[in-house]
Amino acid sequence: MPPRGRPPHPSRARSRTAAHATPSVPAPATEGVDPRKLFRVAGLAAVSALFTHEPERVERLFFDERLKPAVGTFCKAMAAARKPYRMVEAEELAKVAGTVLHGGVVALMAQRTLPLFDTEMARRASEPLLILDGVGNPHNLGAILRTAAFFGLPRVLVSDHPGQSMPSEAAYRVAEGGFEWVALERAPALPAVLKRLRASHRVYGTALDQTRPTVDAGALTGWRRPAGPIRQNAKPPAVVLGNEEDGIPPATLAACEAVLTIPGSGRVQSLNVAATAAILIHALAAG
Repeated sequence: MPPRGRPPHPSRARSRTAAHATPSVPAPATEGVDPRKLFRVAGLAAVSALFTHEPERVERLFFDERLKPAVGTFCKAMAAARKPYRMVEAEELAKVAGTVLHGGVVALMAQRTLPLFDTEMARRASEPLLILDGVGNPHNLGAILRTAAFFGLPRVLVSDHPGQSMPSEAAYRVAEGGFEWVALERAPALPAVLKRLRASHRVYGTALDQTRPTVDAGALTGWRRPAGPIRQNAKPPAVVLGNEEDGIPPATLAACEAVLTIPGSGRVQSLNVAATAAILIHALAAG
């Protein structure tokens, strides 16, 4: 807002009018919220998913003029909650987003904490699982969550590996809303978790390990059908993916029942972890 006694800059005046901006006095719903501690979610797909699932988490909303028609319902929700929203120029939006790759809209929300994985609940749910143990690139994490949401995989676990990427603004941007559709949970002390999980799931590690028998991704399908007496994959599968450089830690791999591979041409040694995850998620979701 310009200082008193000076007319507002024309472009800013138009922005406030076009966006029906909230009053300059903070509404009670936003008092005590420190914008510096808010988490930035950028891109129309990610912001749309956030408003679909948890609109109450959004504390601020910024967008540019070209996205005005697409965010009308978001603005109404913000107005009803007495929270600020504003149409801004491209330069200001880039500053809010911290990147020019904002897709025209940025929502600020309180950052989530990841819940702990419950092995007993997983046993009752009888769902396939994807487990990440040291996947360090936030873009890979975002791509994996996007793929999981696309194919309808309900749950992804992350370990306490020191290199494991956690939800970040970059990961949210790449996930295109995937974080709102997939339950992301923490599984600390992963080798112990996998040993307990083997009571209800068939646990696979993905590795280039010539010392252990391997099976291909086809082993992940067919588990939903009634199991015969000689079926080995009647349990829902749980698949562990490791660090991009070092793979799965030895203790984690030792806790897996089998090693899973994806047959290829042999021209390159392996796939990017996000590409590997896409193939495996498709198989997990198909059942």
